[in-house]
Amino acid sequence: MFPAGPPSHSLLRLPLLQLLLLVVQAVGRGLGRASPAGGPLEDVVIERYHIPRACPREVQMGDFVRYHYNGTFEDGKKFDSSYDRNTLVAIVVGVGRLITGMDRGLMGMCVNERRRLIVPPHLGYGSIGLAGLIPPDATLYFDVVLLDVWNKEDTVQVSTLLRPPHCPRMVQDGDFVRYHYNGTLLDGTSFDTSYSKGGTYDTYVGSGWLIKGMDQGLLGMCPGERRKIIIPPFLAYGEKGYGEGGQGHKGKFRRRGKNQASTYSCSGCILHEGIQPRTQGDKIPGSAVLIFNVHVIDFHNPADVVEIRTLSRPSETCNETTKLGDFVRYHYNCSLLDGTQLFTSHDYGAPQEATLGANKVIEGLDTGLQGMCVGERRQLIVPPHLAHGESGARGVPGSAVLLFEVELVSREDGLPTGYLFVWHKDPPANLFEDMDLNKDGEVPPEEFSTFIKAQVSEGKGRLMPGQDPEKTIGDMFQNQDRNQDGKITVDELKLKSDEDEERVHEEL
Repeated sequence: MFPAGPPSHSLLRLPLLQLLLLVVQAVGRGLGRASPAGGPLEDVVIERYHIPRACPREVQMGDFVRYHYNGTFEDGKKFDSSYDRNTLVAIVVGVGRLITGMDRGLMGMCVNERRRLIVPPHLGYGSIGLAGLIPPDATLYFDVVLLDVWNKEDTVQVSTLLRPPHCPRMVQDGDFVRYHYNGTLLDGTSFDTSYSKGGTYDTYVGSGWLIKGMDQGLLGMCPGERRKIIIPPFLAYGEKGYGEGGQGHKGKFRRRGKNQASTYSCSGCILHEGIQPRTQGDKIPGSAVLIFNVHVIDFHNPADVVEIRTLSRPSETCNETTKLGDFVRYHYNCSLLDGTQLFTSHDYGAPQEATLGANKVIEGLDTGLQGMCVGERRQLIVPPHLAHGESGARGVPGSAVLLFEVELVSREDGLPTGYLFVWHKDPPANLFEDMDLNKDGEVPPEEFSTFIKAQVSEGKGRLMPGQDPEKTIGDMFQNQDRNQDGKITVDELKLKSDEDEERVHEEL
């Protein structure tokens, strides 16, 4: 690459670093070139002294970039630094806003790449220089690290990291989504995460609550799916950035005032003196590309109803199914849509008990248990407005969609509202006499209890299911002992039908 013979004096007088760079350039690592005799540089000398392993895109003409730099002269004296201002340079490359040498030196860079640039005078500030800062005919040395790159033609980029094999539905506009996220800048700097907040981020999609890029990136996701979403700044927080983290939510961000700084500097070797660095947010800088790693936990729509899927039914004929008022026993497993287990009846060693329609269980589960045969198994998907709502419950997150697997163990016909006991046929004609076992004209609690239990054991009547029989019988006695003297007389004993003139069932 160099002519044979002894080295020229001009080459020997070059600083060691510049000599090294010329050698590197000569073997193909640099993009600039020097004259064969070691004279003035004809082009920018580039040393790529840190190249990241992954480089999904390189800077091209017309791209918007954000970078840090230190600028020095040949003797090492610093003339400018973005680090000193704690402000990245944010500018479009290749459109005449930078000195030519910087424009060329940035081309082909990867995010997180570091370069050493040597810019000859004719590609810098030439024979005029920059008053008070750059002398005429100065060769400039820059150490540059690229932190961001995007183009106005960019769109939201979505990469699926994990998609569940079963996807019952996908996110649409108007859905309410609960998701976890990690948010980073393009250089890997973390600016926010939901995992440190003790809960998911919950919001509506397509309703103006999210930045546009996140709205787009969430569409089509399945429960449990994980995605990487790359959002250009014009679909994120724009030129102003955001000051307190960024969940993808745009409603509560404070706005920063315009940059009032008037410090005179090279400003990233911007060509025109009047152009100043852009104002940046404290957490998310202005004009920053954002990367979100998103995990959708669940989502629903306010119009959703309970989804019921039969998993199995008993082989024998099912003549009776559960209905409102029935007392049922059932086993269940309850989880979130992402598979997180919440509760199971198997932990208690006995089935769950409930009277359907009595507001003893959440509305969606009550609905899902109706119309079942004994031995039937169902899967129920219950939206939060039919479960525990926005506030949630102990162990259940707010706005959570619940997944139940239920198995009906038994059912009993319920009693009409307000009844504690019903006869299967007509009651005894001489009810008080039959109840007064010792024939003393009054019925104490012991005689009353013995009589009622005998009716149940003989199949003549039944107590309200789902409650301790002793308590039920005690409540019945209190209802009949109208003067609360601890015994029932013939004048006190009345059937419910005698009281409300409604003969649907007769009750003590």
